[in-house]
Amino acid sequence: MTAAFLLFVSGTNLASATDDRQFRLSVPDVLAGSGLMKYMLPRFTLKTQVRIELVSPGEAAEAALGDVGTPVFTGMGQTWSINVLAPEHAGASRFASWITDTTGQSAITGFKIDGNQPFALPVEEEEIAEDEFYDGDRLRGQQVSRVHCGRCHVTARGDEGLGIGSTPSFFALRSFEDWDVRFSSFYVLKPHGAFTQIEDVTEPFPEDLPSPIAPLELTLDDIDAILAYVASIEPAALGAPLTGQ
Repeated sequence: MTAAFLLFVSGTNLASATDDRQFRLSVPDVLAGSGLMKYMLPRFTLKTQVRIELVSPGEAAEAALGDVGTPVFTGMGQTWSINVLAPEHAGASRFASWITDTTGQSAITGFKIDGNQPFALPVEEEEIAEDEFYDGDRLRGQQVSRVHCGRCHVTARGDEGLGIGSTPSFFALRSFEDWDVRFSSFYVLKPHGAFTQIEDVTEPFPEDLPSPIAPLELTLDDIDAILAYVASIEPAALGAPLTGQ
């Protein structure tokens, strides 16, 4: 009898794991007892003809609702995420698509207890523009760039006739993937080190090796301002990202 029972259980699990029209969804007891699953899952089954068997965490499953995966709703003090444990299972993958689509999301927000909505959609984090990472004075950076860097580089639109033709513009340099590293440490890159002094950072020029041109003298605040300015400009459209020195 024991052997027959084990074969029966094994056969049931195998069918559940291979039948695209049914799969096992791991759900913590606290969420299963909230009533949301009883409200939401029949709507999915009615639309797709895919049946779902709820199982407890730790049991074999093709998908799981918990704290790992793609966030789909919030409630009961946490954000709940869908994690497809068997991506090759069509039914489980279809449920993940449904619960993150407008139909599934409507089923979540449509569930109410005594007129109250216990679950809500996750709040998307606002994308932070790249130039917001640099807190220097952008306008000052534009001015400093034009006065000091404009000797060789085109630093702003309308200045295309200035600078040295063989020297890349700020817009071209902005296209480098590591543009911020280059601008924040330009004074140690050739040829800048030979004529650039950063207050409290660089050593004075050796007496026997003075700057070949009028020295470029800046502060760390100036560099922060330049970074903020360059972060705000549009990179030149040069095709594939530049990576060379």
